[in-house]
Amino acid sequence: MRVLLGMFLGVLITVGAAFVYDSSTGRVANGLTLASTEGHAPMVNWDVVSHDWDGMKQELRAVAVDIEKGWKRITG
Repeated sequence: MRVLLGMFLGVLITVGAAFVYDSSTGRVANGLTLASTEGHAPMVNWDVVSHDWDGMKQELRAVAVDIEKGWKRITG
């Protein structure tokens, strides 16, 4: 259990650190050109992350609905 908690916290800290670094250095994907950000692209493409996160949430909702329908069918 400690290993899973440690892995989960490690992922959260890593993502949080990348977000803070991108935000503090002005590298956030905010429509600026590479020239205006001194040629530095963001460490993480946050638009892609947001799109993937939304897709995963929709898939989880669909699975939850399927499970609920199956449970209602079983229990009558």
